[in-house]
Formats: sequence, C-alpha cells, structure tokens
Amino acid sequence: MDYNLLARKIIANVGGKENIQELTHCFTRLRFVLKDDKKAKKEIIEKLEGIVTVISNGGQFQIVIGNKVDKVYAQVIKEIGEVTSSGESNNKGGILNQILNKFAAIFTPVIPAMAGSGMLQGILAIVVQIYGKDIKTTDTYIILDAAAKAVFFFMPIILAYTSAKVFKCNKFIAMIIGATLCHPELVKLMTSAKDVSVNLFGIGITKSNYTSSVIPIIIAIFIFSYIEKYIEKIIPEVIKVIMVPTLSLLIMIPATLIIFGPIGIYIGNGVNWIYYQLLAISPILLGAFIGGMWCVLVIFGAHRAIVPIGINDVAKTGRQTLLAFAGAANFGQAGAALGVFLKTKNKELKTIAASGTVTALFGITEPAIYGANLRLKKPMVCGVICGAIAGGLMGWGGSFGTAFANQGILTIPVYAVGAKPFICYLIGICISFFGSAILTYIVGFEDLKEEKQPEEIKGVVLNQ
Repeated sequence: MDYNLLARKIIANVGGKENIQELTHCFTRLRFVLKDDKKAKKEIIEKLEGIVTVISNGGQFQIVIGNKVDKVYAQVIKEIGEVTSSGESNNKGGILNQILNKFAAIFTPVIPAMAGSGMLQGILAIVVQIYGKDIKTTDTYIILDAAAKAVFFFMPIILAYTSAKVFKCNKFIAMIIGATLCHPELVKLMTSAKDVSVNLFGIGITKSNYTSSVIPIIIAIFIFSYIEKYIEKIIPEVIKVIMVPTLSLLIMIPATLIIFGPIGIYIGNGVNWIYYQLLAISPILLGAFIGGMWCVLVIFGAHRAIVPIGINDVAKTGRQTLLAFAGAANFGQAGAALGVFLKTKNKELKTIAASGTVTALFGITEPAIYGANLRLKKPMVCGVICGAIAGGLMGWGGSFGTAFANQGILTIPVYAVGAKPFICYLIGICISFFGSAILTYIVGFEDLKEEKQPEEIKGVVLNQ
C-alpha cells in the first residue's frame, strides 16, 4: 500500500488542509475535527484502498483504517504539518463529546506504553508463580519490576505532556508540574505520619500521594493553558523567556497542591467508588454489561468515558476488572468475525472477516466490527450475547488484571492471578470466542452478493 498516496487522497477528500482543524489517531482511526464536515466526501473516502469505513460522530470525522493507521497518520502529518486549531469549527459537537474527545487525545498516546508495561507485569507474575516469591529479591526482578511500574508511577509527568499537547501550552513547563507531584521529597512529605500537617504559604494542604494519579494533573494542565496565555499577554517581550516559565510555576505549583490536586483526587475516587459500588451490588451484572456492550460503546466512542477507571485502578491498586470484562467483548467480536468467515460465500467478505478475526484476537476490534459484524448485523448481536455471558462469568469468578493492557491473546498473562479468577477468565474468553463463532454460523446472516464493477469505473472512484 502506498501510504503517501492514500494520505494525499484523504487530505483532498476531507476538504483539503485548510479544512482540517485538529487531527489525532488511536489504534485504528484517524480522528479529524473539520471546520466544515460538508466539504468531506465520505463516500469517496470509504472506497479508497485500505479504508475500512468512515464515521462522523460527536464532532469528529473518523476514518477507520486498522493497524496501519500510524503509518497513514505519519504521512498525513508530513503533508499538512502539525495541525493547530486556527479558526472556529462548525462541528464541535456537544460539551460531553468535546470532553470525551479531549480525554481520548490525552490517553491514546499513552496506551501502547501501558500495554507494554502491562505485558511485562504479567510475565513477571507468571515467573513469580513458577519460581516462588523469593525471586522478588533478586536484582534482575527488581530492575524489570521497576521498568514495568515506571509508566504508572510517573503518570503525572506523562499525562502532563499529552495534556499540554491537547490544551496547547508549554509541554516542558507542564512536565515540570507533573514531575513536582512525583518528586521523592514531596512524596515523603505528603505521605508522612497523619498527625503532621503540611502548609504552603501558611495554607494547609490536603495530604495525598500524587504518584500514579490521573485526574489532578489533567485539571492542572487545563488551567495552566489559560494561565500561560494570560501571563504571555502582560509580560514584556524582552523578558518573556524567563518570566513566563517562572510565574507559571509560582502560580501553578501552589494552585495544584492547594486546589486542583485535591479536586482531582476526589473526582477520581468518586468515579471509582461508583464503579465498585456497582461491582459490589452484582459483579455478574456489571461483568455482563461491560462484556456485552463494550464494543457497542466503542462504536459510539462512549467507552472513552470509562477507560480512566481502569487506568486509575491500576495506578492506585495495581489491579483492574474493567478490561477483563472488556476482553470478553473483544473475543466475542473476534469469534463473530470467524463465524462470518466460515459461513460467507463472498470472497471479499471472507478475506475481510479473516483479517478482522486475527486483529480482534490481538485486541483491535474495529476491522471485525465495521468490516463484517456490524455490516451484517446478526454477527454483531451474536458477539454481544456471548460477550455478555462471558463477562458475567468473569464477574462471578472475580477475574482481574494486574495491569492496564489491551485485551487480546498476548495479554492473557496479565490476568493469570489466582486460580478461580484466572480459570474463569480463560473459560470466559473461550465461551465468548467459540460461542460467537458457532452462534453466528448457526444463526446465519444475509450474505453479501459478489459485485463486479468494470475496472474503468473502479479506477475513477479510487483516484478521485
């Protein structure tokens, strides 16, 4: 595939460079915020080689490509340069959608690092089970364990950088704010004996350990993006290079520790409390809901609202249940796509379904969903049903993961903790995968007819 050619065709058919206000990408999609959606030629883009589908949702024009999206993104950026938000967009969507889009842009770049760290934690957990806990005292284990946990310990620094990119402020000052929250001396001060108070300029500070925290730094950098702009307006040009960073830190560090940090901690704790209250009421129902509806939420982008729960859980407690249940959904869509592959007589659909099955087994479900399951409807329903059954079983068994890792066959070691939880997880993903494949094959679907277009017509469409 010629990624440069595809990138130029995408740019041309979204209305040109001047129509692009923002551009980000996740594992499978280019996410455009366009100044005018009406200028985008959705039908033409969908017919380009390498494009799975196009979705216009929540103020974003999303082009689903698959696991090659990073290569296409790189070529698009090469053609248009780093996008800055110049001008107003007519397609902002509602406030909720804007918030979800910002969260997606903040967390998406971090997920590969968390996935790699999660895999390493899973491997170390298996090694401990094989060789015993004494191995934890060896230098090799200590070093690898530090590598596995670093991304979570220094989460404020990492999220400070991605937040600064999203909110368009100085990335390095933002990272210093995050690093301050992780500084050993501050951590020691904030985690000292409870009867020892902490004061800043005579003002009492709520004591909390901000290492591994998520929400406080995002709020802080959001506020900083406005503070920085104001300071730049009032400081003379000749001393900006010194005074803007200095005043930014003098304002933001106290404000973060006194105001925004505690607010963020309370918000994070509140969201987690609600999730775990639901888990306590009925882990089976919560598991069934996430296992069945996760991929439906993915279609609408609504899953982004609950992803921080899993990230925060791992950062604070070293374990999470959210992605265990979500794994049931992923394997369900993989199985449904396999059922389509086995059932369909359409050669093109068979190829799409086979590819979608493989990518879904590795945690990327969009090719399976948009290429086959949702397109045919019944396979999507079969995947949802079996995913819900599997998620309910995992909830009953208390399945959980020791890291935040994308849900697929490579991340199974992350869930290898405890006999009953792990066995229920394994049985659950088997039910989800094989059950969806069998149910899809039995229930069937309205197969797509082979469509043969004249080569000259196809050539005209693809080259527009």
